[in-house]
Amino acid sequence: MTGRATRRSWFIWFAAVTVYLFGVFHRTSFGVAGLQAADRFGVGAAALGTFTVLQVGVYASMQIPTGVLVDRYGPRRVLTAAVLFLGLGQILLAIADSYPLGLLARAVVGFGDALTFVSIMRLIAAHFPGRQYALLAALTGAIGYVGNLAATVPLGLLLDGPGWTPTFLAVGLVTALYSAVVALRVKDNPVGEPEPVREKVHPKLLGRQVADAWRTPGTRLGFWVHFSTMFAPNVLTMLWGVPFLVQGQGFPKSTASSLLIVFVFGSMLGGPVIGGLIGRRPSLRMPLVGGYIGGAAVMWAILLGWSGTTPIAVLVPVFAFLSLGGPASMIGFALARDYNPLSRVGTATGVVNVGGFVATTISALAVGVLLEWTGGAFRLALLSVIAVLAFGTFRMLVWWRRTRAALFEAEARGERIPVQIRRRRWDAEAPLPVSS
Repeated sequence: MTGRATRRSWFIWFAAVTVYLFGVFHRTSFGVAGLQAADRFGVGAAALGTFTVLQVGVYASMQIPTGVLVDRYGPRRVLTAAVLFLGLGQILLAIADSYPLGLLARAVVGFGDALTFVSIMRLIAAHFPGRQYALLAALTGAIGYVGNLAATVPLGLLLDGPGWTPTFLAVGLVTALYSAVVALRVKDNPVGEPEPVREKVHPKLLGRQVADAWRTPGTRLGFWVHFSTMFAPNVLTMLWGVPFLVQGQGFPKSTASSLLIVFVFGSMLGGPVIGGLIGRRPSLRMPLVGGYIGGAAVMWAILLGWSGTTPIAVLVPVFAFLSLGGPASMIGFALARDYNPLSRVGTATGVVNVGGFVATTISALAVGVLLEWTGGAFRLALLSVIAVLAFGTFRMLVWWRRTRAALFEAEARGERIPVQIRRRRWDAEAPLPVSS
């Protein structure tokens, strides 16, 4: 879209982004409900970690298929299905009284959650000019964190008051009923623009499209940016934050839930700032990512190296900085958009979105297994987060060099490139891969 967005476009975006708010709420609800879930289903740390691993695994595996579904059926239909599955998953969790049924419920939640973000990105591309893409992506993430906010103290109070079944039954029903708003109010295209011809997707063509997106150095760079930046805040807010603060640090549960709010406000404030900044200055994207990862390494060193109980005065700034991982991960989507043709942006966005959730799955499971092995030593178990961060950073640096090499080759051919860069000493030998 070119020109200015209409008031109707903003209303459609707000109606759609509310689905993302629901999705983030349901996604992160186990950050507070994890201890009750362990008691309700009679499981230990490793089995508790499986809830998040399964949910996030379903989310990650559905990102590329979601792009195909959006292309085939349109974002409105996919978002309507998303909110119905989210509601159904929470209703099922409300009545679940066994571990297998609880796992099924979280898998259904993960499926509904998986359908939201790519659909909203497609709506933004259709209803808003390209220069607003990064900002709207950041605002979408910021509003989503309102759902994360609701999944901290308010959800904790409800679980301690009315209890597990009434709480999850109520939020599931409210979510499912919102599908009527999406079906009636969200429109795939601006007024006056014809509906696109939606052709069936042939498996062979789909495979080629995914392979082309994956082979593009900028897409791969976006994948590893997303992988390295968003997983650590997810691990804390989705599952292990409250257990770490309660069992590992000795804080009351109410204090632990309140501390997780720092992640919410940090992301809500940081998202629009980072989105607006990279929209105006694309050349700052990778320096911002590098600054965040370097700072995150320092924050984890403080968190895991502190002797005894970490003071709240230390936890708050540490959590505030780590919370910027979500906004920083949005840079991966900007890279996917810049380095792929428009016909492949949806697929590339899905590929990038897999990155952070794969890292979340690996890290969440590793923490649970290490807690079992070490008898509940959180500081040792959370070292797995550092290992995943180091691996992701290494791969990101590899593809950063390769993306720069691709830019220099394109510039030499006289092609238009998305970001102007200067050759550095480390660029001299940067190879372009054939396939890896």
